Amino acid sequence: MADDVEIDHEDKGAGECVSVAFPFDRMTVQRFREAFPRARWSDRRKAWIVPGTTARRRIDRWLAREEFRVDPHAEGKGRDAYAFEPILSPYLNVDKDGFRIRTPFSRKLVDEIRQVPFARWDGEHKVWRVPFASYDDLVDRWGAIEAEAQRNEPEEKRKRAEARKGTYEERLSRRRAVERKRRRIPLAVDDLPPIGRPLATPLYGIVVVGDITGELVDCHEVADLYPHIAGDHVWGLWRTPSLEELVQTWPSKRAPEERERRRGWWLPTLEELREARLTAKARERRARQKA
Repeated sequence: MADDVEIDHEDKGAGECVSVAFPFDRMTVQRFREAFPRARWSDRRKAWIVPGTTARRRIDRWLAREEFRVDPHAEGKGRDAYAFEPILSPYLNVDKDGFRIRTPFSRKLVDEIRQVPFARWDGEHKVWRVPFASYDDLVDRWGAIEAEAQRNEPEEKRKRAEARKGTYEERLSRRRAVERKRRRIPLAVDDLPPIGRPLATPLYGIVVVGDITGELVDCHEVADLYPHIAGDHVWGLWRTPSLEELVQTWPSKRAPEERERRRGWWLPTLEELREARLTAKARERRARQKA
């Protein structure tokens, strides 16, 4: 789950960013914005993104103050509740600071944990940390958290893969994998995208169309891979955009309309660009480490 420590790229330079989520309250948000004026809200992650190399330490101090503000006795109540009715699970441990959750990675699992008030990712120890004060909320969500963790254990994934062998689902998955390696995308001949500009797509995320081959698409042959296409289409060749291209791309000020989604591409929003920049920066960092 280390990949979920958020890394962002600012126009003024690169730097670490950390995400934090907490129950919505107008006054709490106001105090948070005063403490972190550079923070940005991420609709996709349902969390605040705080830039800076010291962001994690500053967030920890702020969360500690907020926990005490909500209920000075909440920590003690949570400790007592856990002692009376503990959560017994291989995915959860306890230390002096609260609960530590270590699970296999899954996006759904991350979203579940983030719903627990004051939960935060500890990148140094590769665990999620939840204070004792959030024990009741953790109990409410633990069933879903544990079930998703078990579902993503390697052995469970292997069993599902075995069960899919020979099925239509497996054949379709293989076809999608092969299609992705071809780095091509069907484009309506009467609504072609700009060449060389990062574009958002429903299947491949943000890509750059570098060439339009002119080869007509057999819509019947690829209908299961691209169910949205209808009418005359040609193949376009795409590549993954660089971090620099993503940083320089001006975002769309509105969400894509249904017509744009059906055609298979649209101008990316700021949120989509932010997510792509996180991925691109991590990708370039891995490439430097291998060099």
